[in-house]
Amino acid sequence: MIHEKLVSLNATTDSFFPMKEEIQRILEAEAKAIRNIPVNNTIEQAVDLIYQAVHKKEGKVVASGMGKAGQIALNIATTFSSTGTPAIFLHPSDAQHGDLGVLSKNDIMLLITNSGKTREILELYELSKGLVNHIPVIVITGNPYSPLGSIADVTIHTGGPNEVCPLGLTPTTSTTAMTVIGDILVVLLMKKIGFNADDYAKRHHGGYLGIRSRNASKQTPKR
Repeated sequence: MIHEKLVSLNATTDSFFPMKEEIQRILEAEAKAIRNIPVNNTIEQAVDLIYQAVHKKEGKVVASGMGKAGQIALNIATTFSSTGTPAIFLHPSDAQHGDLGVLSKNDIMLLITNSGKTREILELYELSKGLVNHIPVIVITGNPYSPLGSIADVTIHTGGPNEVCPLGLTPTTSTTAMTVIGDILVVLLMKKIGFNADDYAKRHHGGYLGIRSRNASKQTPKR
């Protein structure tokens, strides 16, 4: 009897939840969010700021964010580091317990917050200015008119997509846009500094990518 009720319940649930259509809807929403990322001069400005700070003044990118945005910041930082632009991730809470000392005078901050008013990131901004007064700040946000969006040196707007989450709350579509913007910054910096397979092989020794990069570097003219 219990098994029959479960089968009946599953059948009822399936009838109200067309899985393939829902998958397609989610994919279309995520793709639309990417297509709607504003293409303007802010990304170009951000690339130039990072280039000047890291590749001219020998500073580094210090990326930060809270929650899901922090995970995106960590991913961007590690990808920058593996592609020739030194970067670290600074957790905003750890920054208040001594880790802020990682900041140096030629660094640049990359702050990620969908709302643009995350308390921990606002506090990190203020604390960083107290330690390194003129440190430039780039913000990636869904709200360019927010407190952080208004005070950053460069504010990159994600387009502010609605979350595909059925509650409209869970960071989903917004983090997709953030990730793509991070990829854009990384790729543009790679092109700007002329990063090649030989450079990649020196930084990425392990795994399949390490093998591929070493094989590719053999075909790359040495500088």
